[in-house]
Order: sequence, then C-alpha cells, then structure tokens
Amino acid sequence: MSAKSTLAAVMTSPRQTELREFPLPEIPTDAGLLRVVATGICGSDWGKYLSSQFSPCILGHEIVGYIEKLGDVARCRWGVKEGDYVALEEYLPCGHCEYCRTGEYRSCLETDHFNPQGVRYGSTPLRVAPSLYGGYSQYLYMHPRTVLHPLPANVPPHIAAMALPLGNGFQWAYLDAQAGPGKTIVIIGPGQQGMGCVVAAKVAGADNIVVVGLGKDGNRFETAMKLGATHTLAIDEEDVRARVKDITGGSMADIVIEVSSAGPEILNGGLSLLKKRGKMLCTAWKKSAVPLDLDRLIRYQAILQGVRGHSYESVELAINTMKSEKYPLDLISTQRGSDRGPRWEKPCGAIGGRCACRRNCRNPTARRCACSSWAKI
Repeated sequence: MSAKSTLAAVMTSPRQTELREFPLPEIPTDAGLLRVVATGICGSDWGKYLSSQFSPCILGHEIVGYIEKLGDVARCRWGVKEGDYVALEEYLPCGHCEYCRTGEYRSCLETDHFNPQGVRYGSTPLRVAPSLYGGYSQYLYMHPRTVLHPLPANVPPHIAAMALPLGNGFQWAYLDAQAGPGKTIVIIGPGQQGMGCVVAAKVAGADNIVVVGLGKDGNRFETAMKLGATHTLAIDEEDVRARVKDITGGSMADIVIEVSSAGPEILNGGLSLLKKRGKMLCTAWKKSAVPLDLDRLIRYQAILQGVRGHSYESVELAINTMKSEKYPLDLISTQRGSDRGPRWEKPCGAIGGRCACRRNCRNPTARRCACSSWAKI
C-alpha cells in the first residue's frame, strides 16, 4: 500500500466535527488495517453526537471495507486475507468472560460503551491508540479482538452497511421473540430497526406482521408492506388494539417489539396488544421512569424483556438475506454519499430522523443514510 496517512471526521465536542489527518499505524501480528468503503448511519450516532461522553472520537460503527493489511496471527485467526470484503461488528469483546464464553459477547463489559474503559468501534476516544476506531475514516484499525463477517461479492457496500441493523432485526424478532409460522408480530416503530424486524419476521414465516406508526408515516408504511408486512396501523388515526383484535380473530399478538422514539407511555400500550403468555421486547431507550401495568403483566403471564444489540448468528442471517436478493433492501438505504478526498468535510448523520447531508440529498425524509465516510456540504 502507498498511503501513509488517513483522513477522518473527528467529533471534537458535541455537535462539532473537524477533518483531521492521522498517520497509518504499524500493524502488529495479531491486528489489521481496513480500507473503509461504506459506513452506515445509526440513530445512536446522533445521540453520541450530542454527548460529550465520547469526544474526541471518530464515530461510525456500521462498517464495511476491504482488508488492506493483516498480521500473520490475525490472518490465521480470522480466516481472511488482504483484499477480502468484510463487515465489522462494533463489539471488541474480551473473549474470556462468562458472556464471551457463552457466545453473548455483546454483553461483555470490556466492549460496553457505558464502561468508561470499554472499547468498541464508533465510540472509542482518540486517546486510545492508534485512534482509528470509527468508520467515518478512510482507514480503520482492526483491533485483535475484531469480530468480522466475510461478505458476498453480490452485496453492494450501501446494502452491506445494514448488516448490523438488519442483524438486530433477526436477533430480536427471530432469535429472541421466536417469530415464525402461526405467529402474529406487532412492530411499533416503522424506522430502520423496525424495518429490520419486518424482514426478519417475513423470512421466519410469521403469519401476521403488523407495523404501527403515525399517520405521517405513509411512505414508511409503503416500504414496510414491500418488505413483507401484512398490515400497517396509524396509532393517531385508529384504534390499534381493536384492529389487532380484528386481524387476529380476537386472539391478539404473540409478539410485540417496541422500536420507536415514543415516550414511556408506549410500554403499557404495547402490553395491551399481547395475548396471554405473549412476549414484548423493548429496544428503545426512554431516558425517564416508565410506568408499568404490572397487574396486566401478571394476569396475562406475559414476558417483558429488554434487548440490545445482536449476536454473530443474527448478523450472518442478515448477510444471507442480503445475498439472496429476495427483498428490496434498497428501499431502506435511501441516501448515499461518497468519499473523494478533502472536499468532503463532514460526516453524514441522522438528525431528528432526517439525513444530515440534506443539501446533497434528494429525499430529506430518508429512512436510512449510508455514506462512504463523508457527506458533501
């Protein structure tokens, strides 16, 4: 390789980003270097962009690229070679704690960004050498604890960048909630994560896939139906509980997944859609005390579960779905930018549900933006 340095978009403080040049690091025998070709924009990036907890750092954790350089130990351990096309998970798990040893490495404390000493892609401060831990960069340091997934050649980068959010959908709807034939699943929130749950439920063969949003979500409802939803309901325009009762012939939902930005009041509304012994999964932070109808939970013998992140299996399921080309995933990735050097100045990000590169976007109400490190301004 001829490059000796890389450009990266550094979040220096809340809402502040500047372009910086970094020297490419020496690669030890158990690590590697990735040439980034696409990085997805997660809703959590916007939360980090408002916070001083992570700055200064390079954001971006939904990372796709080509392996530029590998140490001999890394080549053997990961089973890949220079030039391979891969997606990275955000986690950098320790590999030896009880969570890692049981395959639940997403719960490893050493890669939890709520741990001030934890490291993971997209939220590790620059003070942790060699600083290149975020996808909004031309090159990224592949830590010895990297979790990676080889990618099929027929999956383009802007689709591959959805491996993690789509993997979340498979984790929550299929692996955790066990959606499948004969089941009714209600997904509250028609955003990116909700769409991932729709695809996963469709692949799993669920009978009824009901997406709940607002009246203004008409374009998102159309996308949900094209991805496999059977019904869409606007909570501000109709009686959702009555409609779910009608759809299920009175039996109500087996599964409810809450993936919305709604306030804490949505919790009891979701519980009211469950049948007896049903399961509700909560994925979205509310950042305030949540009133719980505990009596209903007990009376219905229901399960209420908090979920976060994905497993290796769920990301592989997502990649296999991309490879099949059976689902119009382009409908979720509606905005793209490209990296062409210094004229690209700021990282693209989701701002209030909108694409940050609005000046360069044809659809400012995008559901999803995937950019190759920069957005033109």
